[in-house]
Amino acid sequence: MRRLACSLLLSSLVLLPLVSPVNAWAETVFRRGIGSAPGTIDPGKADLHPESIVIYDLYEGLLTAGPEGKPIAGAAASWEISPDGKTYTFSLRPDGRWSDGSKVTASDFVYAWRRLASPQQASPYAYYVWPIVNGREVTAGTKAPTELGVEAVGDLMFRVKLTEPAAYFLGQVAHQSMSPVKEGATPGQVGNGAYKLAEMVPQTHLKLVKNPYFRDAANVKIDTVMHIVTENVDTELKRYRAGELDVTYTLPVTAVTWARQEVAAEYMPTPTYSTFFMALNLTHEPWKSSPKLRQALSMAIDREVIVEKVLQGDLRAAYSFTPPGKVAGYEPPRPSWAMQPQIARDALAKRLLMEAGYGLGGKPLPPVEILLTQSENNKRTMVAVAAMWKQKLGVETVMNNQEFRVVSSIGNQKTYKDALFYGWIGDFADPINFLKLLRSDVDQQNYPAYMNKEYDALLDKANASLDPADRIALLGKAEAMMLEDTALIPIFHNTRRRLVNPRITGWTKAPLDQNPTRFLGIKG
Repeated sequence: MRRLACSLLLSSLVLLPLVSPVNAWAETVFRRGIGSAPGTIDPGKADLHPESIVIYDLYEGLLTAGPEGKPIAGAAASWEISPDGKTYTFSLRPDGRWSDGSKVTASDFVYAWRRLASPQQASPYAYYVWPIVNGREVTAGTKAPTELGVEAVGDLMFRVKLTEPAAYFLGQVAHQSMSPVKEGATPGQVGNGAYKLAEMVPQTHLKLVKNPYFRDAANVKIDTVMHIVTENVDTELKRYRAGELDVTYTLPVTAVTWARQEVAAEYMPTPTYSTFFMALNLTHEPWKSSPKLRQALSMAIDREVIVEKVLQGDLRAAYSFTPPGKVAGYEPPRPSWAMQPQIARDALAKRLLMEAGYGLGGKPLPPVEILLTQSENNKRTMVAVAAMWKQKLGVETVMNNQEFRVVSSIGNQKTYKDALFYGWIGDFADPINFLKLLRSDVDQQNYPAYMNKEYDALLDKANASLDPADRIALLGKAEAMMLEDTALIPIFHNTRRRLVNPRITGWTKAPLDQNPTRFLGIKG
């Protein structure tokens, strides 16, 4: 993705004061840390969390993320699902408007979803259209985008036909990638959300102002949003303490204890529907042909030490890809060895390493290169993993630190040498949002390049089921299979640790880590 670079004029970030009783209240400005610079604000191309924060302010899908992060009615006032679960009919709001004042119609969604499916778009979320009639064929280029099973029935009715029932479909509909896009307009420049883009200073900030044409503009309390880029977490904390930010994107590990003790009213730890994991590149040897080697490396990682000692608590050790406790009825499986104490895991890891032909008496394993972002928190985690591998298995490592967007791009292309350390936060609360990434036919976001047709078939069977209990059981069976294969190495389920100024109202601990600005306010 493109790298943006420029300097920041801090004076533009200061809240305007109350000038006089005659002028009433001054403009309200919300200064929000978003971490890394967005590579794009095109909803059909974005796939990074900082990008999504901006896009949810600029766009509103048929459904949208509500104050608690759960999907609520958005551009669609209502919808109906056919008894067989294959046809969805959305009734658009008659007062929906683009930020240029023109009317939002069903044709805008037809255009956007066909665009998302088009191979020319190369969207990382193109697979979101696969449940739709001809969705797979369109993304594969064997059918034209016009054959996608979507249609406009007049201006205000949008109909979608699926090849089979998909219990998770409404969750996908609320995702940023399925936002409408106005044909002929530059994505990001014209949106239908609560805000519109006023200024974008590369590598520095995006200034959004209230969209007067937004259908619910009367209830939008904040006038201006400054989405502020700060790559370095220590620098971001300094900016917050200097009054330049109202909300941080995250916190450095070294500041967590201080935040708990000194600014408890501002410390906002939020357990998220997310997992940080290591992917081993299964297109390369020795990873491709040695599941025992992959298992040995996974078993030797003491996740409890990483969570409690290295990262200072709040987080949860991960033994599954899907996070536990977020989806009713689904308890993620664990690999069988996860039930043993760490000392037993270490002994088993040594044995598996030898059985794989490495370690004592075997051939030497070349140093494992780990690709990771330049985040200090991520560095600490991988340094701890490297120390465990060295101490327990004699495995050497090499760190390859890159910018967030570079790591994402390399991961999507599978061009990293050995291992990738990455995180995934759910786009909607359903196990399929994680498990689908590891399908053989998912290209970009299948980070380890896992290929297992039996796993794919279980997901297909689960998605076709109209019985919720049967579907959950099939998803659990698929995840258990993937974990036994060690398709990837889960490390921890994340808790977003940030500071929120108490004058910001409406902020919630949303599991999907989205707090759209339209639901927030500022005291005083």
